Amino acid sequence: MALPAQEQVKLSYQQFLEQVDEDTLAEWVDGEVVYLSPANLEHQDIAGFLSSILRAFVERRQLGKVVVPPFQMRLLRIERGREPDLLFVSSENLHRLRDTCLEGGADLVVEITSPESLLRDRGEKYAEYELEGIREYWVIDPDARRADFFVLGEDGRYERRRDDADGVYHSEVLKGLRLPVRWLWERPPLMEAIQAFDNG
Repeated sequence: MALPAQEQVKLSYQQFLEQVDEDTLAEWVDGEVVYLSPANLEHQDIAGFLSSILRAFVERRQLGKVVVPPFQMRLLRIERGREPDLLFVSSENLHRLRDTCLEGGADLVVEITSPESLLRDRGEKYAEYELEGIREYWVIDPDARRADFFVLGEDGRYERRRDDADGVYHSEVLKGLRLPVRWLWERPPLMEAIQAFDNG
């Protein structure tokens, strides 16, 4: 005789944080733990490069804080806990940072896609981040060598922003940041990139 299927026990966000340690790649969706696949080397290279140049840009101008995983962003309007590849919290929102998570959406979020996460990053998370009011969202696809940039419009919907004729993206949230999109794939020496930002 078949045993009755056990119902999945829903976890509160606090229970999720207590259950999952800092080395576990996971998100909290509809009261359940969703485990994430480990990132490949290209993903990690892009994430490391971006976090370094953005952190240098932000710290030099005292704009706020750049945070990388493992770190949770708790979405309040839809009650989900996401773990972006990179997030920026502006100075006026630093009070929402806790030891283990950011309460509410960041000012800028970066997701670097994998074949497994592509639909989630472009669909589910796009809708969630828009609803949460995250002001700027970058979706970087290493396989297609494609970067899409979205900025929240006055109507609360994302508008796609494109790089300029020279292939440079101008951030709306990080004022003065001009990112040559080719850097995501070519990745110049880190100190040269940081110096270019400082001289820009």
